[in-house]
Amino acid sequence: MDNWVAIEEQPIADLDSRFRELQAQLRREAAGVDLSDLDDRDILVIPSFSLDQHQLEKVPGYLHYEERLLFSLIRLRSPFTRLIYVTSQPLCPSIVDYYLQLLPGIPFSHARDRLMLLSTYDLSLKPLSQKILERPRLVERIRKALRTGKSYMVCFNSSPFERELSLRLGVPLLACPPDLLYWGTKSGSREIFASAEIPHPDGSRLMWTETELLQAAAEVWERQPDLQRLVIKLNEGFSGEGNALLDLRPLASVAPGRSAVSHSERLAALRDRLPKLSFQAKNETWANFSRRLPELGAIAEAFIEGEVKRSPSCQGYIAPDGHVEILSTHDQILGGPDGQIYLGCRFPADVAYRLALQEYSLRVGEVLAAKGAIERYSVDFIAVQPPGQTAWRLEAIEINLRKGGTTHPFMALKLLTNGYYDTANGLFYSQQCQEKYYIASDNLQQPHYRGLLPSDLMDIITRHRLHFDSSTRTGTVFHLIGALSEFGKLGLTSIGNSLEEAEALFAQVEQVLDAETVAHIPHYHFNAGRSPSPPLPITWFGGE
Repeated sequence: MDNWVAIEEQPIADLDSRFRELQAQLRREAAGVDLSDLDDRDILVIPSFSLDQHQLEKVPGYLHYEERLLFSLIRLRSPFTRLIYVTSQPLCPSIVDYYLQLLPGIPFSHARDRLMLLSTYDLSLKPLSQKILERPRLVERIRKALRTGKSYMVCFNSSPFERELSLRLGVPLLACPPDLLYWGTKSGSREIFASAEIPHPDGSRLMWTETELLQAAAEVWERQPDLQRLVIKLNEGFSGEGNALLDLRPLASVAPGRSAVSHSERLAALRDRLPKLSFQAKNETWANFSRRLPELGAIAEAFIEGEVKRSPSCQGYIAPDGHVEILSTHDQILGGPDGQIYLGCRFPADVAYRLALQEYSLRVGEVLAAKGAIERYSVDFIAVQPPGQTAWRLEAIEINLRKGGTTHPFMALKLLTNGYYDTANGLFYSQQCQEKYYIASDNLQQPHYRGLLPSDLMDIITRHRLHFDSSTRTGTVFHLIGALSEFGKLGLTSIGNSLEEAEALFAQVEQVLDAETVAHIPHYHFNAGRSPSPPLPITWFGGE
C-alpha cells in the first residue's frame, strides 16, 4: 500500500521517466525481432477505451468493443505463451471458446490452460484501466500472475491510466507514451502532416472558445472564398462522432470577395449558423457540442468536396527500436448524415492509390518515431477523383495513435493465415502464396437481431457453415458477439481469395441472419416484465 501512495505522489516527469525505462526493456528484447513472434511470454491485454467517455457513449454497445481485442487469443498458438485478458464485465464462455477453436494445430485444452480471464464487474462510464486501478487486489492478482522479465502489456490506446497500471505492475506497455498522445489529436495530426510534407486540407490551430472557433472558421473561408462547407472537429473525437459540418452555401451573401461585407458581418452570419450544424453523432446539439470546447478544444477545417470521393486509410507499426513498417491499406466504409462515421473497411485499398498511401504514411510514421512514438498508428485520407481524370488526389485528415477499426480485421487475417503483407504491391499472401482479401465491419446492426444469444449465433454459424475454414483459409470470423442480444449489433471479417469472394461471404452472413431472425420476431400483446439474469462468475481457464 505504501507503493500505491508513492506512485500517486510522484511528479509527472518522474512517472514518465520510469515508464520509459520499462519501455526500454521492450527495445532490448525486440531488437531486430518482431515482438509478437517471441514465444514464452506473458501478454496482459487491457482492451480499455481510455478516450472521452461522453463521445464513446454515443456509440451503441461501445462497452462490448472491449471484445475487439479477443483476436489476441490467437497468440496462444505459440505453445509457451500465456495471456491474461481483463474486461469490465465477464465474457460469455461460448465467446471465448469460439476464439480458441480458431487456433490452428493447438489442442483446445492446452490453449485454455494458458489463458486467464478477469473482470472488474463494473459497467460504469469509466475507462476499464481506471476501473482496474480502483481495485488494488485485482492489480495485485494480475501482478502475481505475470512472470518478471517475460511479460508485457497491450491496450487499445494509451493514457495516463495505462501508464499508471504499467508502473504498478512493473510491466512494460507496448503502446505510445501518454505524453505523446497530442500527435494523435485533430490539431496534432495537422502538425505532423506539415512536418511530413504530405497534402492535407487547409484548417486552423486548436481553439478553446466559440469566439475563437468562429474567428478560425472565418479565416479558413477567407483563404478559400469558393469553399462550400467547413468541418468542425472536437480535438479528441472518436470514429467521426465528434465532427460537425458547417454549410457555407446559404451564406453566399456574406461570402469572401464581396466588398460591401465586413469581417465582423461574416462572423455574425457564421455565428447564426452554429445551431444548424450537421452533427455526425445522433441527437447531438450545438448547445451540448459547444460545452465541450473548453475541455477538449476544436479545429475548423476545409471540407473536401468531390463527386467521386473515397476514404482510404493506411496502418503502420513503429517497433520499440524505432523501425517503421507499413502493415496494410484499406478503403473505409463510412456512414452517418454526411459520411463521416466509420462503419467498416475493405482490404486492400484501391490499386490506383494504395502505394501512395504507403509512401505518405511511412513519412508520418518516421516523424512520429522521431518523437518517441511506438506501436500501431493509422492515417486516414480523403481520395478525390476530379471530373474527367483517372488519377486520384489524396489529402491526409487524421492520425490515430491507437488500435482502430482496421486493426483487428488485419490481425485476424495475419494470425489465421500465417501470411505476409507485400509492400511492393500492397497485397497480402497466405503461406501458400494465395492472395487474400477481406471486408470487415463493427456495425452489422438490425433491430431484429436483438435477443440473439451467443449460443444462438453459434447454432446459426454451424447450421449454415458460415465459420472460417482453416483448410481453405476463407470464411467469416465474428466479433462484438456480446453486443448482439441487447443492441442487435455484430462485428465480422469475411476473408476471401478475391474481393468479390469476400463481399459474397459478407452478404451471405447478412442474408442468413435476416432469414433466421425476421421470421422469428415475437409479437407480444403486453410488455411482460423480465427478471434480470444472475451475474456470471469470473471465468478462469487454467491456474494462476
